[in-house]
Amino acid sequence: MINIKQLVNDEQCYQFIRQRRWPDGVSCPHCQSQQVEGNGNHQKQIARKRYRCLACHRGFDDLTLTIFSGHHQPLKVWILCLYFMGLNLSNQQIAQELDINKDDVQKMTSQLRESIWVRLFFNDKQLPHLSGFQ
Repeated sequence: MINIKQLVNDEQCYQFIRQRRWPDGVSCPHCQSQQVEGNGNHQKQIARKRYRCLACHRGFDDLTLTIFSGHHQPLKVWILCLYFMGLNLSNQQIAQELDINKDDVQKMTSQLRESIWVRLFFNDKQLPHLSGFQ
């Protein structure tokens, strides 16, 4: 039996993110300058490229300030989770396919749905302030 995780590799996932995030070339997520230089690769995730901004002098990588940064699941798992969401699989089914905890999948799909919703309906504009009854 073929496991879908074996068909997708880390380099493909990072390349996909770079193409979508920076179609016109890498720019600093902090100041939006395109004056950046490569700064090697992440120590544990070799396909994850690092950069240094020549304008604001801050370091960043492929995932800085994205929904995918700061999580323990590899990028490949996030990309496959998004793919399975597109197939309308339940969280239980996604957990089985990816061989990860159901609670992790719940958190991931919630964050991905929220990110998609914000992008579709607000197009990165300021979110409206929502408050409860007083």
